[in-house]
Amino acid sequence: QVHLVESGGGLVQAGGSLRLSCAASGRTFSNYAMGWFRQVPGKEREFVAAISGKGGWTYYGDPVKGRFTISRDNAKNTVSLQMNSLKPEDTAVYYCAAGSGYGSSWSPVTSDFDSWGQGTQVTVSS
Repeated sequence: QVHLVESGGGLVQAGGSLRLSCAASGRTFSNYAMGWFRQVPGKEREFVAAISGKGGWTYYGDPVKGRFTISRDNAKNTVSLQMNSLKPEDTAVYYCAAGSGYGSSWSPVTSDFDSWGQGTQVTVSS
């Protein structure tokens, strides 16, 4: 298991930007694919973005393509999510997750990830 701690959430106006970070501790960080998911009350957790262990593959949910960018620094055991052109519908609790998966055919889902952070709130005002 990997211990994950998110940071960087907050309140931002529509059209603005935020950068989320996730610090990992535990086993070899580069062995894990990392992902970001989000959840609003009453709805299922939604896939946002993922990145393979070495960083060669990135994946994005349709609602965030072209606006969000996931990256990782394996030397610092961190993964980040740069969120631009934010919309009110991006408001959610954002979770960092560690799991396994890579390649052109991988379509990340929650069951691919077995370690989760506590979440950080992102609120986008209109």
